[in-house]
Amino acid sequence: MAARLLAVPDFAAAETAVRSGVDSMSLVVLDGQDETAARAAAVSGLASARGPLPSRPHRCPWRTLVVIPTYNEKDNVEAIVTAAVAYLDTDVLIVDDGSPDGTGRIADRLAAGNPRIHVLHRSGKQGLGTAYLAGFAFAQQHGFERVCEMDADFSHAPWDLPRLVHASADAELVIGSRYVVGGCTVGWDWKRRLLSRGANLYARLLLASGIRDNTAGFRCFHTAALRQLDLGAVAAQGYAFQIEMAYRVVRAGLRVREIPIHFVDRQVGRSKMSGKIAREALWLVPKLRIRVKRSRATRS
Repeated sequence: MAARLLAVPDFAAAETAVRSGVDSMSLVVLDGQDETAARAAAVSGLASARGPLPSRPHRCPWRTLVVIPTYNEKDNVEAIVTAAVAYLDTDVLIVDDGSPDGTGRIADRLAAGNPRIHVLHRSGKQGLGTAYLAGFAFAQQHGFERVCEMDADFSHAPWDLPRLVHASADAELVIGSRYVVGGCTVGWDWKRRLLSRGANLYARLLLASGIRDNTAGFRCFHTAALRQLDLGAVAAQGYAFQIEMAYRVVRAGLRVREIPIHFVDRQVGRSKMSGKIAREALWLVPKLRIRVKRSRATRS
């Protein structure tokens, strides 16, 4: 197992490796760690199915908050939060929409044991978009400089989280992308691949934003940039929220960067994708060109 691991000095080198076809799960990003200790931690993490764990959580120059919306994620929430803080020196906000399966109670227990884990309880299923908007507001109110979006179901590899945040040094929005060189999806059937590819092509052609993965939900924003956007005007609730937010960033003249990831279909629980969510995205895209005016925000 150790022989298959590739040690790289930093996250820039890690991105180069992923773009060349290396699976990020096989990378040991040193980033100041002793190589022997880093390799040993990665081997141990892989042996326990936790991925290539670092010898200590990776640090970044900015106070960072990872927002994880949940609805009926009792089988995932503890594991994903534990993984996030193992890979990145970060705070985590769990936004739970009154999950009837007890996800909220698990989140409260995690928060009670770690002051850097926070929980926002909401009554009833209010949608992905409003969950992230609530997370953005929390980040701004508590002085965080970066705020990340991340799914609870391990579709977004936690070992990619530090790479995502470090890439924000020169971009107000970083997207973990399935559709740039080095990115891919794992575990999807041809119908879901066609739906996702088609939706992104549709959005890219109509909006001319230059973004290849408009619907991706693994993201890092500068909170200073979010303050300059009219978040009160965001209309989308489901996965169309991701299309709208990316377009608003582009129309504000801010920088967007896509880094490659391997998106893995959830192993536990049920997908939240539905026909209603897909139809919302279909109708929203042409409206965005009229609603969202071009502006000039200040780059961070």
